[in-house]
Amino acid sequence: MRKRILFFAILILCGFVVCVAQQSLNVLFVGNSYTQVNNLPQMVKNIASSMGDELNYQSNTPGGCTFYQHCYNNSMAMICNGGWDIVVLQEQSQYPSFPQEQVEMEVFPYAQRLVDSIYSNNPCCEPMFYMTWGRKNGDADNAVYFPVLGTYEGMDSMLCERYTYMAQEYDASLCPVGRVWRYLRENHSEIELYQSDESHPSLAGTYAAACAFYVLFFHRNPELITFSSSLPQATAQTIRSAVRSVVFDNLTQWQRPKPQASFTFEMIDNNTVSFFSTSQNVSNLTWYFGEEATSYNQPDDNAIEHTYSETGTFVVSLVAERHCMTDTARADITIADNSSINIINDEKEGSISFYPNPAKDVLNINCPENVKLTSVILCDMYGKIVAQNYCLSNDNKTISLNLDNIASGSYILQINTEKATYTYKTMITK
Repeated sequence: MRKRILFFAILILCGFVVCVAQQSLNVLFVGNSYTQVNNLPQMVKNIASSMGDELNYQSNTPGGCTFYQHCYNNSMAMICNGGWDIVVLQEQSQYPSFPQEQVEMEVFPYAQRLVDSIYSNNPCCEPMFYMTWGRKNGDADNAVYFPVLGTYEGMDSMLCERYTYMAQEYDASLCPVGRVWRYLRENHSEIELYQSDESHPSLAGTYAAACAFYVLFFHRNPELITFSSSLPQATAQTIRSAVRSVVFDNLTQWQRPKPQASFTFEMIDNNTVSFFSTSQNVSNLTWYFGEEATSYNQPDDNAIEHTYSETGTFVVSLVAERHCMTDTARADITIADNSSINIINDEKEGSISFYPNPAKDVLNINCPENVKLTSVILCDMYGKIVAQNYCLSNDNKTISLNLDNIASGSYILQINTEKATYTYKTMITK
């Protein structure tokens, strides 16, 4: 649903083609007066337009509305209608800062219900919590029951802790507006972020929130924003710089985790390989072995084996998926039929074999009864000897090379007998 459209303008006189990348998003804002005051959604839209991006939004922001109420009002119907790229969730300004037991009863269950409904009706949507801020001088009325709320710092820290928990626990992104406000209060106290009620945002406070949301929505550097609303240019630039420091420079901290694909593998025999996913943040894995595709819906700790029907080098891919986001890991697997390598020379020495190929920890060389091995040498592709074994006894019909300290790659194996020298290409995989 997230659309990326590329527009081309051809300048005939200059002979250049100018490409402007535009992003278009459908966003639903679910909140209350902190979102409604100064029309935060429209301000984000104005910023996006000034940067060449498009934001289509709807909102439901009744004054003082809680997550509990949003679960039963028009917000839930709007979520269930689907079609959203992002849904922003803002709780009543005080509730997340209350004592733990109260928050666990009155906030967390309904935050989870909203996020679950978002994913159920918008599988590729990104839920995003709106971290608000502590009141200018704390929450004096509730500090009687919960003293930490008696100061801005105490209340703001509780809000940060609870919103961070909700984002991590319920698999959502987090717009850290409260952290931007704290940065500005500590470093640019001349900028007034509050209205006279010491709670709701001033124009500068809303602008700080809007810049933060724009960065999380479109992943662009806020210092390039040209829209300043009606703020003095210097004030707007200071706010944009704060948003860069807190949000843009730490994007991965605030975004829900993306899938990370990775895997290891081990040769079972000449043509069977065991693969084990070490991927993270995954809901679905799909394996591509170079011959055919196998997929399963839930990753687990079990290895998956594949037996190749042909020899050769195959590109193995593992695609990890989560909320319509994907990541791919790849590795080259070489399958060689070395169960018996037949070498018939003038002296009729018979067959000599080595296994496994590819090898991991050890490489074994076998020879028939009438052949005496004198040495086995393993060289890299530049001719440098990396392992060797000299045979001093007539009884040596099988010898081994230890590969513990040898890196993965292609190597040349030289097998020397009393009568001949044989050279093969082999693979080592770790």
